[in-house]
Amino acid sequence: MRVAAVDLGTNTTRLLVADVVDGNLDEVHRETRITRLGEGVDTRRRLLPVPIARVRNALSDYRRTAESLGAERTLLVATSAVRDAENGEAFLGEIEWSYAFATRLLTGEEEAAMTVRGVGSGRKPAPGTLILDIGGGSTELIVDEFHISLDLGSVRHTERYLHSDPPTTRELADCADSVRSLLAEYVPDDVRARVTDAIGVAGTLTTLAALDLALDAYDRERVHGHRLTREGARAQLERLASLPVSDRRELPAMEPERAPVIVAGAVILSETLDHFRLDAIEVSERDILDGAAFAAAELPAPDEGAAPPGAYTCC
Repeated sequence: MRVAAVDLGTNTTRLLVADVVDGNLDEVHRETRITRLGEGVDTRRRLLPVPIARVRNALSDYRRTAESLGAERTLLVATSAVRDAENGEAFLGEIEWSYAFATRLLTGEEEAAMTVRGVGSGRKPAPGTLILDIGGGSTELIVDEFHISLDLGSVRHTERYLHSDPPTTRELADCADSVRSLLAEYVPDDVRARVTDAIGVAGTLTTLAALDLALDAYDRERVHGHRLTREGARAQLERLASLPVSDRRELPAMEPERAPVIVAGAVILSETLDHFRLDAIEVSERDILDGAAFAAAELPAPDEGAAPPGAYTCC
């Protein structure tokens, strides 16, 4: 079955069109837009009009792409920004009505499980492997049966701590202190002790891997499977934190609209590697979006019906 999956994240809105047959996923088309839906959500607890407009523009294009490629089902999954916003569920209702996408608002546990399913589509992680998903508003950590979603994110922590351009030493220290505090509070010692390896997913990790590889242009095949060392991650953090946003935007392999939030993401990665005493992390291009594609293939046939609640009252 050909399906389309959309990951409506805090920082990005992503599309995957794929064929799912006998438990295998064959990618047809993949696309990413940085839409910053979570802009201002941490302080105002609402999805704001301008970010909503950016998402709507992306979804209009994604719908046309999915239809042109013959997708039979489309599932949109929403995560931290929509979970945290008072008008988040109403916005999902409007998406269902406007674009005919099935939608699912994931809890932190569901987000972790879907990420594991996506990562596992490439290969099954060995016992004791940390799966790390640094998002815009939350960070998921999964180790065997343990999983947790923390309020750590590249957008969230940029808005909370990194106000200068480039950030000051004090701002970087406050950001790192926040990450260390949350990891120490919510990751049990026995979980920390059994971690022997790690796989990292999502835009922060893939961008840092591309920078570590010194790529002239982003290359998914070279990024996938790259082992980013702790020293390499720290070097990229120091490099990025020393540059103003305008210079970060110009770096080869850097998506320009990711430049404003990449430093906070790099802080989260560096502190996480330190916390688990990991020398390196393997970067994977398989993530929650791949897991959502499998879930899309399990949807029932679309049914025409009434507008979902809130479809005309969202924002």
